[in-house]
Amino acid sequence: MNDILITYVNQTLLNNNADDKIDIEDDLLGGEILDSLGMMKLILFIEKEFKLKVPPEDMTIENFMSVQNISTYLTNKLA
Repeated sequence: MNDILITYVNQTLLNNNADDKIDIEDDLLGGEILDSLGMMKLILFIEKEFKLKVPPEDMTIENFMSVQNISTYLTNKLA
C-alpha cells in the first residue's frame, strides 16, 4: 500500500522530479509537498485504487499528513 501511494505521488503529482521524492513519513501538507489540489487528486486516486469512498469528515490532517498516516487510515477503513 505504501509503495502504491509513494509511486503515485512521485510519478503523478511531483512529475517524477528527482529532487522531490517523498518518503513514508514526509509531511505532505506541512512540508508543502502537496497543495490542496494535489491532495484532492490523491484522494480521488485512493478512492479509485482502493475502491473506497473517503467521506468529507475523514479528510483531515491526521489522516492525510503522510503516506504512513494514509496507510493507517486505509487499513482501518478496509478492515
